[in-house]
Amino acid sequence: MWYLCVFYHRLLDYRRPEIESLAQLFGEENSYSNFALEWKIPKHHHPDSPFHFVNLPSEDVARSVANRSILVKGIYELWGEGSSYEELEEAIRNYPEERKLPYLSPESTFKITVDSFGKVISFQEQNDRIKGLSYIPFKGRVNLKNPEHKFWLIETDDYGVNNGLPPVVQRRIFFGREVGAADRKLLPTYQLKSRTYLGPTAMDAEMAFLMANQALVEPGKLVYDPFVGTGSILVAAAHFGAMTMGADIDIRVVRDGRGPDCNVWSNFKQYGLPMPVGLLRADNNLPPWRPGLKEVFNAIICDPPYGVRAGGRKSGGRKLLKGAVDPYTVPDDKRVGHIPSTAPYCLSECVHDLLDLAGRMLVMGGRLVYFYPVLREDNSTEDCFPEHPCFKLVASSEQILSSRYSRILLTMVKIGPYSEENALAARIKHLEFRENHLKWLEDGNLHSSVFAPADAQLTASTDSRLSKEPKPKYRGKYV
Repeated sequence: MWYLCVFYHRLLDYRRPEIESLAQLFGEENSYSNFALEWKIPKHHHPDSPFHFVNLPSEDVARSVANRSILVKGIYELWGEGSSYEELEEAIRNYPEERKLPYLSPESTFKITVDSFGKVISFQEQNDRIKGLSYIPFKGRVNLKNPEHKFWLIETDDYGVNNGLPPVVQRRIFFGREVGAADRKLLPTYQLKSRTYLGPTAMDAEMAFLMANQALVEPGKLVYDPFVGTGSILVAAAHFGAMTMGADIDIRVVRDGRGPDCNVWSNFKQYGLPMPVGLLRADNNLPPWRPGLKEVFNAIICDPPYGVRAGGRKSGGRKLLKGAVDPYTVPDDKRVGHIPSTAPYCLSECVHDLLDLAGRMLVMGGRLVYFYPVLREDNSTEDCFPEHPCFKLVASSEQILSSRYSRILLTMVKIGPYSEENALAARIKHLEFRENHLKWLEDGNLHSSVFAPADAQLTASTDSRLSKEPKPKYRGKYV
């Protein structure tokens, strides 16, 4: 059945992928590789409009999707729409009576809310619009606090008034019954500014919950984050009932934090969430799993280090990796509490190891959700992402962070078993990908590309002390 889906007007690129993921989670669709919903845009509306029509299997699925979603304001059974109130009245009168009568009975309670997009409607105007709906035979009692049925009258403004709206030729008016609505109290509860333990790369609460929705997190599933940091992603997964597990190469994060009452564990205590199954000091380049261990996790959700806000690290000192010194063996009396030395970990190698880990450890149909950086001015990297024979890319959503740099949220689903043949094919794909994008994938180059001077000629001066020109301004900004 077709429903009117009204989004909050933010993170536009993330809206449809989230709804499609949740529809698959709550629906009866078992095909994890070829699932998609039908969408339509209202008349005279732009794709960036917050109003979309979506075809969902049932009202129960629509209600579950709306209640779980982060970006959906509400999903409605549309009784009528029009470019004027006369057209709206005609559409509502033509809506089938058998669909309307169950919600207009004398025993029921109801409430009508007037909302708008791109304009402000005064309280008096709202009352006038509600009185104008007298042709609808409401027989129940009005209950403003806890009604059985909620009805919405939503009006958009004309694009021509220059109010920042996406292009709309003329205004549109919608009237419908609310099927489900998001709980926006979730985000203020988990906002970072009130969290006990934070780090420089802590994931924003809204984005963490979006990633959990993309990964189809639900009770009984095991979710793993190989770059756990302060645990923001695992907090979101635990809120939805999943068992969680994390790892990080920084021993200070997973062991001590900033003290007994300020660490990753304290973030879970703060919200009364189940503790992680375990937090490991582990290297993504040298995972600690037994060779025969496979298909353990239902989802892997992470934010790999790009080298912008935080650089990647892997085991092995610089001299050891370069062959300047021989490999060493830790004596038995020093194994307890030993922390290996680390060296830079380039992005291309990090992503390859992540895909290899996911191919081995995810169950069939499990999802890998992670962010990937993109230089917006580099056309050669546009829409070109890492590949793996075991995975299919089902969604990619871009978030612009600066004039030159954005990050893409990639959602991949496992469609094939892990084998030595697939591992070799993945290695070949990785080498091809690395060759095509070597100029910014290596460690250090992404940061220098993002924060490159606006005028490269100014940096070529042989003696900056003799130059009276001001220092070059940087286009990017720290994010």
